[in-house]
Amino acid sequence: MSEVARMTVDFTREAERHRHELRVHCYRLLGSFDEAEDLVQETFLKAWRARDTFEGRSSFRAWLYRIATNACLDVIGRRPARATTDEMPVADVPWLQPFPDALLDAEPDAEVVARETIELAFLAAVQHLPAKQRAVLVLRDVLGWPASETAALLEETVPAVNSALQRARVTMRKHLPQRRTDWSGEPNPREKAVVRKLVEATESCDVALMASVLREDVTWTMPPQPEWHRGRDTVIDIWAPVMVGPEAFGEWKVLVTWANRQPALANYARRPGEEHFKPVALDVLRVEGDEIAEVVTFPSDRFPLFGLPATL
Repeated sequence: MSEVARMTVDFTREAERHRHELRVHCYRLLGSFDEAEDLVQETFLKAWRARDTFEGRSSFRAWLYRIATNACLDVIGRRPARATTDEMPVADVPWLQPFPDALLDAEPDAEVVARETIELAFLAAVQHLPAKQRAVLVLRDVLGWPASETAALLEETVPAVNSALQRARVTMRKHLPQRRTDWSGEPNPREKAVVRKLVEATESCDVALMASVLREDVTWTMPPQPEWHRGRDTVIDIWAPVMVGPEAFGEWKVLVTWANRQPALANYARRPGEEHFKPVALDVLRVEGDEIAEVVTFPSDRFPLFGLPATL
């Protein structure tokens, strides 16, 4: 094997060891799975091109994080500024995409990704932060990097990093759900029961049963659509016509999966005269106690990423 070939193999092997964690890192910063995938590839390409400049003053892993973080900051800087208010549900972020739990757990030697650092509410709240505050929060509070290393990565002073972190925490508290600290880290029997009830309600087109599992102030968002809805009656009034009546889709089937450490329902419908059930939408649920507090609906183009069948 030539020296160039050996170097390529060694670099690829070392870089690939960090692919999973870098993808999660970019996803936390960007909220978009597709962009995170692209940014990891861009990180590896930039690292390969700049390999001769790596002097070993930090670890190879930290060097990759520097490249990945800066690439993400460039993407964030190109996004148009969006006006937000405290009244908007945190999941109202047009570019938000779900992250399959199966991929979070795909690497046998990867650290367990905690629910509170990957759930949609956290990811969407992060999107309200300015770019540098976002990076500081993720590096310090999620990854546990010291202030000095974070400052070095971002080419900032330690006081500037500490100040950015404090401001970021204030903004996060404002946008995160108030009862978030009551959530369990793992699925529990009550949460599973609520999910089963919603599946039953959907497959039987029982609108009353569906309403019974929604919290009175439930919110429903549909990235990338900018609209959002709050309130059980409002949401049911929108959902009911596709379940019953002349505009109903027909029969429904639901598969349960998991996204961002939250239960998710893959909805399929079979219209009259059709042979198969076809994908409609993926609903990611936030369950509090015995009720669903938030539903984030994603288009069916996410189904392949979750390994869901094209038809039933």
